[in-house]
Amino acid sequence: MTADVLDITVPDTSALSSNAAPGGFASGNLGAITVTDERAAADASWTATVTSTAFTTGTAPFDASETVPTTNVYYCSGAATSTSGTGTFTPGQTGCAAPPPATGQDLSVARTAFAHTGGTGVNTAAWNALITVDPEAEDIAGTYTGTITHTIT
Repeated sequence: MTADVLDITVPDTSALSSNAAPGGFASGNLGAITVTDERAAADASWTATVTSTAFTTGTAPFDASETVPTTNVYYCSGAATSTSGTGTFTPGQTGCAAPPPATGQDLSVARTAFAHTGGTGVNTAAWNALITVDPEAEDIAGTYTGTITHTIT
């Protein structure tokens, strides 16, 4: 028997609120993030992690007034929007709410987005993480972009 895959799918792009003045907040949901575990394993545990780049505007090289560092980019997975299979599904962060203040954890280091422990066989989980970006008061106005990356192990 050939084992199937453990896969994570995320939206290609997402737009946060566009009315965040420097010193304010931009926030929004990423869209459906889905883990599909078709390994049919005796121990169907997995962990999804999330990282981010800084959010920047302007042209390279970026200076501090054109950069929102990862310490000011927050991720809050919240509860699952759907699950299937056996085992325990655990969000990485709870208590997600639109700012102020920013909720969740900053993405200065890799964080657990969601985890599944125990259970057997095939399982799935989906969630819709809240992202909050907190520009500094000295940041210039503009359209900021960054990359949020999810991995699954």
